[in-house]
Amino acid sequence: MIAWLRGWTRRKDAIFAAIAHGAGGGVRLAFIGLSFRGFPESDARSAAALAVAKRQPKGPVGRFFKRALIRAQYNWSRRYFSRHPDRLAVCWNGLTGSRRAFMEGARDAGAGRLYAELAPFPGRITLDPVGVNAQNGLPRDPRFYLDWAAEDPARRGEGWRALGANLTARASRRADVGQGDGDALSQAGRFLFCPLQVPNDSQITLFSGWVGSVEGMIAALADAARALPAGWHIRLKEHPSARASLAEPLARAVGDSGGRLVVDNATDSFAQLAASAGVLTINSSMGLQAFFHDKPVIVLGQAFFALPGLVTPAHSAEVLAEVLADPGALGFDPALRAAFMSYLDQVYYPRIDERPDGTIVIDPAHLAAKLAAARA
Repeated sequence: MIAWLRGWTRRKDAIFAAIAHGAGGGVRLAFIGLSFRGFPESDARSAAALAVAKRQPKGPVGRFFKRALIRAQYNWSRRYFSRHPDRLAVCWNGLTGSRRAFMEGARDAGAGRLYAELAPFPGRITLDPVGVNAQNGLPRDPRFYLDWAAEDPARRGEGWRALGANLTARASRRADVGQGDGDALSQAGRFLFCPLQVPNDSQITLFSGWVGSVEGMIAALADAARALPAGWHIRLKEHPSARASLAEPLARAVGDSGGRLVVDNATDSFAQLAASAGVLTINSSMGLQAFFHDKPVIVLGQAFFALPGLVTPAHSAEVLAEVLADPGALGFDPALRAAFMSYLDQVYYPRIDERPDGTIVIDPAHLAAKLAAARA
């Protein structure tokens, strides 16, 4: 049985209902309760959860009350799962604020956990007992994937490419960011494509590494782009779901780069990716999706796919400038990419079937494996 925290959208709750069906039942929690009787870990857990909350309080008074709220939510979660040791805690994302407190309370009570999140591929979902994004449970040793693939011929080959068959650019929420055709790219010259991310997304607030933010990345690129050889540039595109425009920092960076940065918010994101000589990202899923186009990828932040051979990690301004000085030398290990992507396809991302009535069915074998891992 699972206990899941309300998903806030019909689709997320349908996913949780599918998990509950596979787990033999579940309880939908409309909210996290409060308990003011603490544990030795309560202060540390609430401080850590508040530090990564998406909405940070303004001023010391607001901070005091929000931390008290998160502390009480942690206490409640821990007591709830102590009373129900048979229940798995399931939550969407679960890395920030109150939802982190909920999952940490379950962990400290000894309960199993399952973190849910979107997958970077159509028809799949992320379910992980450790966390999501850069905190997921995927092995970080490239050898693991090569050894796994070597064990069975069915794990080798190009079958993983079907994962990207239905990838399309995300529809834009903004009039100034579109998905137009890429006809003009044939005259663009040699470039690296940098799809910008949503500035307040947890991928950025938690895992942006040395650049610190999307604006920090833009400024870093303005400096590093001067190292590009003649005839090269970096094309940047704002995220179609970002509510706030980055027009000002982008204009400043274009000027600072000596013309080596070009902003193209009009052309389809995947058309720019396909026409590029490589992709540059903090940790966007488009870095992973670039594998379908056999593009080299430079990763600046923390990402579960930031493994040498899969991509080129650039974890400092100095390394980034060094890499950009010779972008034509960028490469990757095709065998490692095939093994890694096959593992994501066959093991890590469960298949989901979304029915016309809104019901979602998760592949039973995949779901059973995820539930078993969460209970282990």
